[in-house]
Amino acid sequence: MIDPKDWKWFGNAAHFICGPWCRFHLATLIGDTLVSTVGQYWPEREVRAIRAKTQGVTINGQGDAWDADYMEKFGFMEIGYKRTFETMAFKVKPGKVCTAEECRCGMPEIIPNEIEFAGYDTAGEATQGHMEICMRVAEGQ
Repeated sequence: MIDPKDWKWFGNAAHFICGPWCRFHLATLIGDTLVSTVGQYWPEREVRAIRAKTQGVTINGQGDAWDADYMEKFGFMEIGYKRTFETMAFKVKPGKVCTAEECRCGMPEIIPNEIEFAGYDTAGEATQGHMEICMRVAEGQ
């Protein structure tokens, strides 16, 4: 069992190519495994405008009012089929951490083959699911 006091938490999204546009993200390093949860995908306005246009929906207002109308009509975009949140666990490359000039978050580099996956509909379910996977990883299961 890896004690939770030995877990390392990161503030950045740790997987999903569109992670920088997710409003929700948890990333926890437990031994040699990184557990990453992302959700509430809110891409750039141009992407949302294309979505609305292709579905024949008019979004009213400007600036924040436009965003609010879009949110009322669509909500957050799915990050996968029928899910707004997802957790994946990955093994990490020993000694390989982020050194990108714009970030330097120190997050480990993952081996991009998930060893566990779960999808969710709400932030509460995603938080609970993240912790459940963290506990399984910590227990070595």
